[in-house]
Amino acid sequence: MSTPVRFKFKTHRLETFGLYAGLILFLFIVLIPFYWIFISSVTPSNQLFSIPPHYFPKPTIKNFARLIEEIPFFHYLRNSLLFGVGTTLLSVFLSFLAAYGFARITVPGSNFLLLGLVLSMALPEVVTVVPLFQILRNLGMINTLQGLILVMSSVLVPFTVWVLVSFIKQLPIEIEEAAIIDGANLFQLLWKVVIPIMKPALTTMITINFINAWNNLVYPLAFSSTIKAKPLSVSITEVFQARTPFGRPWELISALGVTMVVPMILLVFVSQRAIISGLTRGAIK
Repeated sequence: MSTPVRFKFKTHRLETFGLYAGLILFLFIVLIPFYWIFISSVTPSNQLFSIPPHYFPKPTIKNFARLIEEIPFFHYLRNSLLFGVGTTLLSVFLSFLAAYGFARITVPGSNFLLLGLVLSMALPEVVTVVPLFQILRNLGMINTLQGLILVMSSVLVPFTVWVLVSFIKQLPIEIEEAAIIDGANLFQLLWKVVIPIMKPALTTMITINFINAWNNLVYPLAFSSTIKAKPLSVSITEVFQARTPFGRPWELISALGVTMVVPMILLVFVSQRAIISGLTRGAIK
């Protein structure tokens, strides 16, 4: 009677060992590029391509100081923050209103309209550059943060609406009916009833949309050619064009990469509980 139990115990230990081994391998593959970028950002340029390579060099912040000198870093950082925050607020606000309409108002063809909105996500960004450029030019919004925010918000709205519709449909309509019976108008219904319940979902989409706007390169590169509207993501093209005795300034490129990645890691770390709650529980608390 003891042999099957021992065999089962050994099998369980092998499965656990295999799970942890696979997880460690996966983390190694995922994290080693980030480690290499970080190491390159704090390695002096004359040691970056040394043989054998320095896996644990003496760190220096001179690369970050040079990066600030090479480009108008703080101006680009300000533009990135305004671009990200503006895009996030506009896209989530419009998407929430549209998603509530799709979820609660039944009109002929609404399902096809939602399907068309979702299918628009299949369009590559490169395909939309020319028509969007013509629209912004006619509106006089080329080389403006307002134009970039408008374009990026229009790109993020379809996915955000698609996600929020599923959350709102999980919300019992009886809660809203009870609020209406108590005398709540539409604004009070959305602000005091729907939004508090949907806080995890909204936090999730705010985080995702901010990351997408912060990292986007295609639209800022196409619609901003002056320092007035260039975000930090576009500055990598300026840094990449510089030449050094060692070729491309990889230490500056790595420093810029760290500058772009670290804020997003902190953002996800701070909002991880709300994101997990929003992705797993939906709109129901």
